[in-house]
Amino acid sequence: MIKWILWGLFAAILGSCLHYTLPQRDIVIVTGTEIIRQDVSGLNSWFYAGADSGNASTVNRDLRLINTTDADGTTRVYRNEDTGVGWPPYFKFDSADLQADAQAVISTRAEPQWVAVRHYGWRSTLISIYPNATSLKPVAGPDVTLIPWFNIIVLVGLLALIRAVQVRVARWWGRKFGDAAA
Repeated sequence: MIKWILWGLFAAILGSCLHYTLPQRDIVIVTGTEIIRQDVSGLNSWFYAGADSGNASTVNRDLRLINTTDADGTTRVYRNEDTGVGWPPYFKFDSADLQADAQAVISTRAEPQWVAVRHYGWRSTLISIYPNATSLKPVAGPDVTLIPWFNIIVLVGLLALIRAVQVRVARWWGRKFGDAAA
């Protein structure tokens, strides 16, 4: 029983890490951009990248936001900050360019310009965190189907790695203790 609880806990933690880190895409219209002063300390500091490349690390800093609306009228807010070479490894150094791209596609519901926002992370109003936008790509409309090839490749590779480790551990266990569990 304890073994299954531990495996379940491990799976929940791994799943949460993958859900936070792997890129997701939302099809939205950009309704505005802004820069706010944000305190990045305490509980929410885990969810923000370090200071932008070339800037000193401080407790509060300017945070670029991209305000959007999806096809259902739900508003979504994305932060736009460089990730640098830290985790997650997006190597994003162009947040100023992405902010300019977002400003260039600002539109209204009457004349929408649909874009696919690629992002990672979660939105929590409770601890004031936003998903981090990594790219914008114009799309034909809100009904476009986007296949997450990168996520598929990463998940298949992760499953293959888990299976390879499982096979090797079973073979080692069989040689060490005489059980042919391979």
